[in-house]
Amino acid sequence: MYIEDYIENNEEKSLEENSMENNSVDESQNEEIQSKEVLDSITPSEESSSDDVSSKKIETEEKNDNKNTPKFNFKNLIGRKIGMTQLFSNEGNIYPATIIEAGPCSITQIKNLKNDGYDSVQIGFSDMKDSKVNNSLRGHFKKSKSNAKKILKEFRVNKVDNLLKIGDIVDLNQFNVGDFIKVRGKSIGKGFAGHMKRHGFSGGRASHGKNSVMRKAGSVGAGTDPGRVFPGMKMAGRMGNNNVTIKNLQVLSIDYDNNLIFVKGAVPGFKNNYLFLTKD
Repeated sequence: MYIEDYIENNEEKSLEENSMENNSVDESQNEEIQSKEVLDSITPSEESSSDDVSSKKIETEEKNDNKNTPKFNFKNLIGRKIGMTQLFSNEGNIYPATIIEAGPCSITQIKNLKNDGYDSVQIGFSDMKDSKVNNSLRGHFKKSKSNAKKILKEFRVNKVDNLLKIGDIVDLNQFNVGDFIKVRGKSIGKGFAGHMKRHGFSGGRASHGKNSVMRKAGSVGAGTDPGRVFPGMKMAGRMGNNNVTIKNLQVLSIDYDNNLIFVKGAVPGFKNNYLFLTKD
């Protein structure tokens, strides 16, 4: 009985074996071999299975990358300096790295050329207590439907993208490992300092009859003409607490879950200092 059944159903089984063994058969050959009813019953299931496979691939890629594709392209971000550490490469090289907690930042205002005379986007970082917000800022944050922020920074842009909207969130998904960024911030304040420490003067010579001139600044200008000290003369004064920009800092690693970015080298300021990041 098995042989007779096999002979009677030889054509159907041969079709099934050919379809299982030859996965790379052209669509034209499949249409000649298979009947229309079989095609009508198979094609929707194949389409659904392909969609399921593609969706699973996308989910796995998102899980592996641990990163969502951003809705828009915005190259600026506000962060806070955490400290410094060391990162090791696969070859055993050591790289000094600065840890920065960057974002998430909310877009609080968008300016355009027509209404404001220039294009810019204002973002806010670090939530603030409502009790410390005055009425003007409270109304400003109410328009953007965001929480009150401690730091507000406006970044110039060439043209405001239509995808940018007030209230959108900007995070580290805009950055990738290997990017070069520019970091701006306030340097560490050193207080009042003399000219030698502040500007690196060498001072006067300590031998050959010199007396009490070892740490003197020396002459600061002529006497009668012009009879004054020129502005910008390097003298004693406040040292540090200046706006400093460091360019071409490479991104070594990014922790998207904790909003941490590891930048190669040092950045201005002390711990918990606020920084402004711009991707080149």
